[in-house]
Amino acid sequence: MLLQVLGTAAGGGIPQWNCACPGCSGARAHPERRRRHASLAVATGEGRWYLVNATPDIGDQIETHPALQPGPGSRRTPIAGVVLTDAELDHTLGLARLREADGVDILATAPVRRALTDRLRLDQVLGSYTALTWRELPCHGAEPLHGGARGPTDAGVRITAVPVSGKRPRYAADAPEDDAWVVALRLYEPATGRSAVYAPAVAVWSDALHRAAAEADCVIVDGTFWDDEEPRRTGISSRTATGMGHLPIDGPGGTAGLLATLSARCYYTHLNNTNPLVDPTAAQHKRLARLGIEVADDEMVIEL
Repeated sequence: MLLQVLGTAAGGGIPQWNCACPGCSGARAHPERRRRHASLAVATGEGRWYLVNATPDIGDQIETHPALQPGPGSRRTPIAGVVLTDAELDHTLGLARLREADGVDILATAPVRRALTDRLRLDQVLGSYTALTWRELPCHGAEPLHGGARGPTDAGVRITAVPVSGKRPRYAADAPEDDAWVVALRLYEPATGRSAVYAPAVAVWSDALHRAAAEADCVIVDGTFWDDEEPRRTGISSRTATGMGHLPIDGPGGTAGLLATLSARCYYTHLNNTNPLVDPTAAQHKRLARLGIEVADDEMVIEL
């Protein structure tokens, strides 16, 4: 299994355009600290890739990685489709950038699809440019990510959604409740028996998520905030990290202690600009290293 990390920042990216906090100012002074919106590319075989989430940075993310760039035909692209973990704007706005495609294959849970089609009217807006093909992202069973011709030789990667939160985006705050609004992804490659879990937003560490993580060879998980009080301490919100739908890394109930019990390679992604981990010299990196945990970097390649 081949995974290409396309970005590791929470909403707004690092630096955020209207922010001069230490994290954003540090990224402006040290360009190597810049982080694009959290996203992942999954190789499905024969030079085909699925993008996990379509961020506002999707054009630059594709251009940064030669394997994702078009060719050899003038309009031939290796991008086979998009998998969505939720309906948040920072994970879906990039769909509009794909309007030049002949068609876009999108895997999403039912509430995410309804939000994008009923609230954002994506079918109506993009339907004049390209054809959107929606596939159900299953919470039971698995759906194949097809890299090319669909047949018995296309082992590819199979994907399952693991519900982690009923948090709805603000534009759909009055939509019906559903525990599949935000999901983690279990990626499984039958040919090798390898699996990975990608969970850029985690509000609850459920039994199902723990089972998937315990069986995985690699876990890439929500590292939005270092501790629960970070949003209030830094003044970006009146709510705690958990109140905003993100389990913190450190402290009681933090994910670092949970990840430390796993045998998988563990990485954090989706870092907010207030998180001290955006500074590579921060002492918090050493604390994670002692637990065998790393922070994922933009452009990192993970091969399982």
